[in-house]
Amino acid sequence: MKKTLLALTAASALFATAAQAQSATYAIEPTHTFVTFEIDHFGTSTNRGRFDKKEGTVQFDRAGKTGKVDITIDVDSVNTGTGPFNSHLKSAEILNVAAYPTARFVGDKFVFEGDKVKEVTGQFTLMGKTHPVTLKATKFNCYQNPMLKREVCGGDFETMIKRSQWGASYGLNYGFADDMRLVIQVEAVKQ
Repeated sequence: MKKTLLALTAASALFATAAQAQSATYAIEPTHTFVTFEIDHFGTSTNRGRFDKKEGTVQFDRAGKTGKVDITIDVDSVNTGTGPFNSHLKSAEILNVAAYPTARFVGDKFVFEGDKVKEVTGQFTLMGKTHPVTLKATKFNCYQNPMLKREVCGGDFETMIKRSQWGASYGLNYGFADDMRLVIQVEAVKQ
């Protein structure tokens, strides 16, 4: 009986170690990771912008079909290509960067199709408010980067949110759309 118990304990420890070995940590590669947004402008055109500074990590276990992503966005780095528009977006009237300098997405529910991530659900915090968001993958892949000599995983993820949920209600009374498309293009390097 003692022998069986010891064998089961050893097998259990070996299995737990093997399972943990499948999980890896990846660091967000900032020059290949972008957070962009799009908002309809009176049904005529689309206002677009991106946040130039972001950082974060991804924990990923393809075999276990689990993961966690944590991305912090420097809201002050908003860039539409137009200086006055950037300044207005940063103002207290819209994103209030002085009071809320960062936004953050923390996702811990991964849905896979085969070994590819299809969606990540988590919490998005902007302007001090946190709400659930599901990012759907339009692309996902892992590859051995020939220059870095490391595995890189990433993809294009998107969602549609109601910006007013986070307090970004400017222009709704003028007819600006409440729906905002968020696109997160991410590549992360295995550590």
